[in-house]
Amino acid sequence: MRRYFRRDFLKLTGLAALMPEFSGFNMPASSSRIKRNPVLPKRLKAGDRVALIAPGSPPSDEKLALALSNLTSLGFQVREGAHLRKKNGYLAGTDADRLSDLHQAFSDPDIDAVWCARGGYGCARLLPGLDFNVIRDNPKVFIGYSDITALHIAIHQQTGLATFHGPVAVSDLPAVTLDHLSAVVLLGEAPHRIQAAHDPLAPPHYQPFTIAPGRAEGTLTGGNLALLSALAGTPFAPVFKDKIVFIEDVGEKPYRIDRMLTQLLQATDLRKAAGIALGIFDDCDPDPGSPSLTLRETLGLCLGNLGIPVFYGLPFGHIQGQCTLPYGVKAELNADVFSLVMPDSAVLSG
Repeated sequence: MRRYFRRDFLKLTGLAALMPEFSGFNMPASSSRIKRNPVLPKRLKAGDRVALIAPGSPPSDEKLALALSNLTSLGFQVREGAHLRKKNGYLAGTDADRLSDLHQAFSDPDIDAVWCARGGYGCARLLPGLDFNVIRDNPKVFIGYSDITALHIAIHQQTGLATFHGPVAVSDLPAVTLDHLSAVVLLGEAPHRIQAAHDPLAPPHYQPFTIAPGRAEGTLTGGNLALLSALAGTPFAPVFKDKIVFIEDVGEKPYRIDRMLTQLLQATDLRKAAGIALGIFDDCDPDPGSPSLTLRETLGLCLGNLGIPVFYGLPFGHIQGQCTLPYGVKAELNADVFSLVMPDSAVLSG
């Protein structure tokens, strides 16, 4: 795989030289169950205009300054959502405020991408009011993770748009994160390989391991476990059949991970997935001395007997060095060597 470190990213972006309102419930159409090719957005490039929005929780003033610095340092022109700086308890403004910023970002022809400032809480509240026609008619890069999972699932299943599970704007952006972001969103590199590897200096929960061996192919879907399980039983429930499913979480004890995976297994078609790639479950070990299964035992108990390949340790999740995963794009999973390969580009050139 061709590698791009920070200096390459800066060179690529040119830095070396340099409002619809909430309209009520929109029931998802049955087309969400129909197989189709993904709608690819145009790749990002230096000078593009990026809308910065907060569809979930509000970023602190310090974090917002970091988000603006991150995006401008990557060569993008930032356009703040009209309600980006609003605070409503644990929400970044009212539901109508946050929906308005999202719809405006997609409908504005001068905006090239929509980047979420942070996750937190509140994105699932927006799903009944999403105008999928606005998004379908204006395909563009949409990036975020964690609570943004709810928006990814709904948007991709209803519009076919390939959105991107990647760093939020307040994330730290080490070289490895920029490598993957550049390869997937700016370059449209194909094939693009994501490899988990044993690092003797990394904590134990960063070490990859095989839960069920084998290889599988399918299109990508998934995200944060808490959000995926929360969507189960709703009109926006994730569809996993024949997919390569990527899953991560943070700060959850093994018994809670067991509960959420059990919910998915009983309420969705997760058993019919082609394969599962688990990310880094940070801060998910049991309390010392507590009567508990380990994280590894819990994941094996829930996912080890599905008859599909499953492995742990793909570098994504609530970690600094995270890869970027496009929804709806074909991927090849190898649970024996801890790899995920995307043979096709996730963006359009031009």
